[in-house]
Amino acid sequence: MDKNQIFMIAGTDYPAMTKTLLTESGLAEQIKDPDTRIVIKPNLVNASYASEGATTHPKIVSGIVEYLKEHGFHHITLMESSWVGASTDEAFFLCGYADLCRTYDIPFVDIQKEKSFACDCAGLRLNLSRAVKDIDFLINVPVLKGHCQTKITCALKNLKGLLPNPEKRRFHSMGLHKPIAHLNAAIRQDFIVADNICGDLDFEDGGNPVVMNRILAARDPVLIDAYVCHLMHYDISDVPYIEMAQALGVGSADISGADIRVCAGDCIQDIPVSRKVVEVEDIVSEVESCSACYGYLLPALDRLKEQLEERGEKMDLTTFRGNRVCIGQGYRGKSGELGVGNCTRLFRHHLDGCPPTEDQIFLFLKEYIDRESPGS
Repeated sequence: MDKNQIFMIAGTDYPAMTKTLLTESGLAEQIKDPDTRIVIKPNLVNASYASEGATTHPKIVSGIVEYLKEHGFHHITLMESSWVGASTDEAFFLCGYADLCRTYDIPFVDIQKEKSFACDCAGLRLNLSRAVKDIDFLINVPVLKGHCQTKITCALKNLKGLLPNPEKRRFHSMGLHKPIAHLNAAIRQDFIVADNICGDLDFEDGGNPVVMNRILAARDPVLIDAYVCHLMHYDISDVPYIEMAQALGVGSADISGADIRVCAGDCIQDIPVSRKVVEVEDIVSEVESCSACYGYLLPALDRLKEQLEERGEKMDLTTFRGNRVCIGQGYRGKSGELGVGNCTRLFRHHLDGCPPTEDQIFLFLKEYIDRESPGS
């Protein structure tokens, strides 16, 4: 496989599809040395089943492991960490990765438990997990899905799972896009297997899966992310870290020169347009919020919107007496009317939590609306 190529396959036998894709891509020939320390990095953002659209299907990873072992590679490790506020251990067991690691006798490294080191990442100093020093060849296995802050998430953003939790929070205070680009300049992805089985097109933590039954493979994380923008009906400029990463030499965002190949199955079906985030984000005032906190707020607002619509009501700023729901590290030490998360603890009405859950946010906002309604 050349760096300007993207291979894809469709079907429902995920391990077999994965192995076919890797065979067609010539992955073994790219790794070469049987003593190479190979790391597989899935997406275990939270403890939810892959069928819910947030986490990497373990059957894809099992296909990767089987392929590697069949080709004589045995130094294989899984590495990942869930987002801030979630337990990697819980995701590891619930998502089927404990069984996978036991079946294939491969170790798992929980990045949340690893120490970090400071690294110059193309001019931006970031704190990375020390575990990345043990990687010779990185196979990134992201979920192709939407994201409440960056529109899409796939190969480039998935490397955030190799950061310690304090650095994940700091990424948001730095604007998210720039540090994602610089992170990818420091940690090279050697191969990408993108899970397009049933990713949620709106929310990173899942809940609204859209079945596509596809898997994509590529060598260039910038190119595949640019292609994902195309698939999800966004312009590349809508996701700034893609062009930032290109400028840092991580890869090419020129999909006009990409060689897209279908290995098997019906890969032609279009991903539907979904913009639930856009429909509710004008209710929110977000400043430097962490992905987990913001990622729980927006689906909670979507649930509230659907409930109101069932009663024939519309959700807009008047629903909240003209107050936006404030969230994010930028509100620390500030006062206001309505806030979600510990960062808004000085607000008149606020919900504790770092982060509070989707259910907690939903009930908090529903109670606020009922309490502030005329006649209540």
